Amino acid sequence: MSTRRLQSVLCLDDFEAAARRHLPRPLFGYIAGAAETNASLRLNAQSYGRYAFLPKVMVDVSKRSQTVTLFGETYASPIGIAPMGLSALTSYRGDIVLAQAAEEARVPMIMSGSSLIPLEEVARVSKGAWFQAYLPGQVAQIKALIERVALAGFTTLVITVDTPAQANRENNVRTGFSTPLRPSLRLAWDGMSRPSWLLGTFARTLVQHGMPHFENNYATRGAPILSANVVRDFSDRGHFTWEHLKLIRSLWQGPLVIKGVLGSADAMMACRIGVDGIIVSNHGGRQLDGSVAPLLVLQQIVEAAGTTPVMIDSGVRRGSDVLKALALGARMAFVGRPFAYAAAVAGKAGVAHGIALLKEEVSRNMAMLGICGINEMTMERLVAFDRQAVPFEHIATDERAA
Repeated sequence: MSTRRLQSVLCLDDFEAAARRHLPRPLFGYIAGAAETNASLRLNAQSYGRYAFLPKVMVDVSKRSQTVTLFGETYASPIGIAPMGLSALTSYRGDIVLAQAAEEARVPMIMSGSSLIPLEEVARVSKGAWFQAYLPGQVAQIKALIERVALAGFTTLVITVDTPAQANRENNVRTGFSTPLRPSLRLAWDGMSRPSWLLGTFARTLVQHGMPHFENNYATRGAPILSANVVRDFSDRGHFTWEHLKLIRSLWQGPLVIKGVLGSADAMMACRIGVDGIIVSNHGGRQLDGSVAPLLVLQQIVEAAGTTPVMIDSGVRRGSDVLKALALGARMAFVGRPFAYAAAVAGKAGVAHGIALLKEEVSRNMAMLGICGINEMTMERLVAFDRQAVPFEHIATDERAA
């Protein structure tokens, strides 16, 4: 997608249709799909509709700023790029593209442990990227991976804790996706039917970098992305417990974030162990189908976390979503799928365009709300609705509405 054609992309959702045309069916299905009936995926988006804005008028908003400070770093906006696996398969050098665009826009990007580019390469091009790990319940492997991440130069470590087992992603089976991918005539046809992806991403990667492998699930290289036998193993993640998080806290010297929390008790336990941040997430609906939307439990987790910063992902698509999350106590809102689509169809330029769109929406809505700084985006700026869209009492006087 050329820079000129990007002008027709007016919001993050516009990237999806372009990505559907560009990506082979299994890869688009991998990004777009969720678990089982997609109930949590739908609820994530619908949850933002339960809140409406209450603006103030006649306020001088000419000097508004959306900067935010987190873990000692000042970011240009309270938005970030969520960790997404296999980014280098859906876009050429995808993890690097995402990290570079985020670095230039001065927003955080979280590199996924299920990535196909060695984490050391991303650390070299982005000093501000965070690293997200899927850790097994094996002490030796935990220590080895954390040592590797630290040596690479990452300063913020994110531990995802909502993957104790392989999710039931029926959509992947229906679209022919697996990890690793199984060679087949159908897979070959799916690739050949998308020549721009085949030549611009897959063939280019093979020629310049060789067959992609899972590089960062462990301290050593994992399986190739294309394999006759699927050997990727999730079983050892079922052994991962709070005791392992205590070990990680003792080993990791920088900011430590736990991702995948949906309950207040878990948030309090994480804070007692000494995490520096919590990301409220249901994995974009990709793990437990029917799990609650993060926005609906955000306020109670913020209360449980006390002074520990709380962030959110899953379902964020608009600047209005970001501001609603901030009003309920989030410090940062992370976005996943739309940036995967943006990178696939337009590389770094697409990701940069997506970030700019979201920042512009945040700025515009701040003006209309009558606020000059994101610290002014509090619960008093929201009205909550029940499932029949009937207004509750104002949130400031009735917190049950949250």
